[in-house]
Amino acid sequence: MNRYGLRIAVPRGTMLRASLDALDAVGVDTAEVRENDRKLLFEDAGIVTMRPSDVATYVEAGAADVGITGKDVLMEQVGRDVVELADLGYGPCRIVLASVAGDPDPAREALRRLGVMRVATKYTGIASRFFEQTGRQVELVKVNGSVELAPLTGLVDAIVDLTATGTTLRENGLVEREQIADSTARLIANPAAHRLKAAAVDELRRALVAQGTAAA
Repeated sequence: MNRYGLRIAVPRGTMLRASLDALDAVGVDTAEVRENDRKLLFEDAGIVTMRPSDVATYVEAGAADVGITGKDVLMEQVGRDVVELADLGYGPCRIVLASVAGDPDPAREALRRLGVMRVATKYTGIASRFFEQTGRQVELVKVNGSVELAPLTGLVDAIVDLTATGTTLRENGLVEREQIADSTARLIANPAAHRLKAAAVDELRRALVAQGTAAA
């Protein structure tokens, strides 16, 4: 187990390296995690790795005391019973509304026609709240794979998706129309662990925030 005595859920994918770097900087040895990209549970380090979208599930259930995941996950899974402890600052992304470049803005076109805009997304919770708050009628199409394909094939008018640089959108002939929200890595805790292991959780939080500030 690590020096904090906590099991930490760490997201695989684009945030993995930055998360491991942050943990190394505060005294958690992540060498075994870096050396084995197939193993998921690392008892000696007190680390369990998983998809970012699963981190809040494991933390809520107490299978991990704390976890690192994107704000986009917390916004999408708004009902999760977890405590958001800190913005760790790395992994910046944007949740955006995008459509095919050169086409009319689908939101304005739908409004002009008094029609319903069809939007593909894996972020149905975020998208539905955004369109409801902005007073627009949409039909959401749940897509789990490459959402960029949906408007190119005529399945939908637009997409709501997460982007860091916009490169994937541009490479697929799409253009950002509106920014919905910002997302960075967040430290979250299980409510019971937050109470019963308060000293350790707070020590980890303060260390991660301090090293993030120093790195910035």
